[in-house]
Amino acid sequence: MSTDRIEKKVLLRAPRKRVWRALSDSAEFGTWFGVKFDGPFAPGACMRGVIVPTQVNAEVANAQKPYEGLPFEITIEKMEPERLFSFRWHPFAIERGVDYSAEPTTLVVFALEEVASGVMLTVTESGFDRIPVARRAKAFTANEQGWGMVVKLVEEYLVRAP
Repeated sequence: MSTDRIEKKVLLRAPRKRVWRALSDSAEFGTWFGVKFDGPFAPGACMRGVIVPTQVNAEVANAQKPYEGLPFEITIEKMEPERLFSFRWHPFAIERGVDYSAEPTTLVVFALEEVASGVMLTVTESGFDRIPVARRAKAFTANEQGWGMVVKLVEEYLVRAP
């Protein structure tokens, strides 16, 4: 088992163009992921927002509630239409009053692949081995569980908002 990389896959029964919009439109992404962003996604953009509970799943929204209002920041790496969306962030940066800016970031990649029965979404987060050792295991464990929930959220979102 890798300690540096998390990978989750989900088969989405939606058109590739629709899946792409759910990932690449900051308002749609925020709706299912649970963040309110300050503007549209663009390669190279440093996106700031705040955590808000997801509008897709009440159980996940309840789990996000304690973090509501916390700042959320990502830097968009790549946007290859209907193929790949990636960003960098500080994983599990949820402790109030802590400045994570000096820490290395991890890379999150959403890759889309057309398959016979829909679109295969692969979500990968890598770079945990560079996170300070005091936070590494906790960040990895939290995000391993978190990405499992996230792939279900995007799937639910696409069912509710086809």
